[in-house]
Parts: sequence; C-alpha cells; structure tokens
Amino acid sequence: MKFDCCKTKKSKSDLGQTVDFLKIISEENRLLILCLLKKGAMCVCEIWQHLNLPQNLVSHHLKVLKSFGLVSSRQEGLKVIYSIDKKAVKKYIKLLNNYLNSYGK
Repeated sequence: MKFDCCKTKKSKSDLGQTVDFLKIISEENRLLILCLLKKGAMCVCEIWQHLNLPQNLVSHHLKVLKSFGLVSSRQEGLKVIYSIDKKAVKKYIKLLNNYLNSYGK
C-alpha cells in the first residue's frame, strides 16, 4: 500500500495539525461549545447555562479552544464575549478533508 499523503515536510506538518485539531474537538464539551457559538457570539455566562456545566469548566474549555485558535474573545464591559474564528475552523476542516477525500479511491 502506498501513502502519498505523508511524504513531504508540509504534508507531515499538515497531518500533525489535523491530529491536534481532532484532539481538541474530540472532547464533547468543546464540540458543544463550538456548536453553540455557530449561532453567534456569547459570554461564558450564557454558554455554561446552555450546557448545564460549571462556569469554571466552560472557561477551561474556552481557554483550550482559544489557545488553539478556534475561538476569539473580546471584552465588553465586565463580560468576555467569545466567537468562532471561522477562518481557522475552515482551515482545519480543509486539512481534514485533504486526508478523507481520497479515501476509497
């Protein structure tokens, strides 16, 4: 069996980024947070109520998502508002598609 997708340094880098992306979103609460943020920007106080999770746990997951670049934040008064970084999400989905689109060919 021949694997053309992992021969160059760029493709190995892409593979590593794809694996890291999957690790981040494989945590159920993080994926649910991304799903909520698809509808629009929200503060932690709104997110934790929708998910019925402790606020500190939601804050932890948001920190992970933000450090990976999947969400961004802005300050509005005392609230921190989070939103999806659509450009980053599209980038990682494209990387994942590069590996899955050739499946079965």
